[in-house]
Amino acid sequence: MKTIISKLAAVGLALGIGLGATAAFAASEYPVNKPREVDWSFSGPFGKWDLGQLQRGYKIYAEVCASCHSIDLLSFRNLREIGFSEAEVKAIAAEFEVIDGPNADGEMFERVAVAADRIPGPYANTAEAAALNNGAAPPDFSLLAKARAPERGFPTFIFDVFTLYGENGSDYIYSLLTGYKDAPEGHEVAEGTYYNPYFIAGKALAMAPPLDDGTESTLDQQAKDVTAFMTWAAEPYLIERKQLGFKVIIFLLILSVLLYLTKKQVFAALKKD
Repeated sequence: MKTIISKLAAVGLALGIGLGATAAFAASEYPVNKPREVDWSFSGPFGKWDLGQLQRGYKIYAEVCASCHSIDLLSFRNLREIGFSEAEVKAIAAEFEVIDGPNADGEMFERVAVAADRIPGPYANTAEAAALNNGAAPPDFSLLAKARAPERGFPTFIFDVFTLYGENGSDYIYSLLTGYKDAPEGHEVAEGTYYNPYFIAGKALAMAPPLDDGTESTLDQQAKDVTAFMTWAAEPYLIERKQLGFKVIIFLLILSVLLYLTKKQVFAALKKD
């Protein structure tokens, strides 16, 4: 009996390891293509936000993406940081209605939004968002540019410390938006999904291509603009953080040189004694 049990346990362990290895292998298959690196205006220690690009990115979000995706952590007044005037921010806010209250009767009511309000999303709650999208609620855009940051692996991430590379999330979103294509021969995708070799979680995703290659603005430019806006929304102090990091690196290098020279001076005196 013990022999039979031990054999069954061994078989079960082998199956478990096999299934685990298969799952790990399947997860490691994606994305099929690595995100393309883009020369962003905010790249590197001396990068800066392109305010015109951020404004165009917000307009693309409002006209295209906002029909499915919320951006809950952003208030209308934050749009002043990307170059919109106070009057423009008030006009943008006035296009929305938000729920407020309770009033004197203890009831909630709707009113026109003001600059201090959060930008309202397209759905009342997550359950409604999931119900209207085949059971999967579209992710919020607030921190998506930081959440979708594929690992770059060794030794690339070592060099990233010195180059202050932090645009892997931006590169991924841009690559995803411009990466829709027909599935290659031999690859089948489920009905209602769209093949994209840059998708990090599989070979196809439920989101249809949100941007089109129009005559006034190309697909490439639209993708860059909305990606830049999402990056700013996720980390509005990215430029300041990079500049501080560059200063810290320079300080540490100077300190290292001074400590080395001090060490040589101290030990030189000891050798003479």
